[in-house]
Amino acid sequence: MSTASKSQPDVATLDRELNKAILAGDILNAFEKFYATDVVMQENDLEPFVGKDVNRKREQDFVNSVEQLHGAKLLGEAVNGDLSYSEWDYDVTFKGGKRTKLQQVAARRWKGGQVVRERFYYKGGQ
Repeated sequence: MSTASKSQPDVATLDRELNKAILAGDILNAFEKFYATDVVMQENDLEPFVGKDVNRKREQDFVNSVEQLHGAKLLGEAVNGDLSYSEWDYDVTFKGGKRTKLQQVAARRWKGGQVVRERFYYKGGQ
């Protein structure tokens, strides 16, 4: 067994833990645990957001915008080296809005046991 595997869980294990936390609604604590200080996050082809502080605020704003989460379902996940992919279905009502069903894929790059880059792919305007 290598030293790296003794000191740090593999990407598949880390990604599974992160996805479980998301499914449990523990998004903000998961963000603190699994995301690097210099994380870069991006929505589709929009400009990326750089840094944990900027992205923490975005995560908090998202969580605060939800009136009710009717359901979240992890449809599939895959890992290839330091990359992980998760496909999601969400059923959510946003504050002041209507009930919406969202589908997205999250692509994550891991380094040192933390997400250093995450990009979300989804169809807009649903």
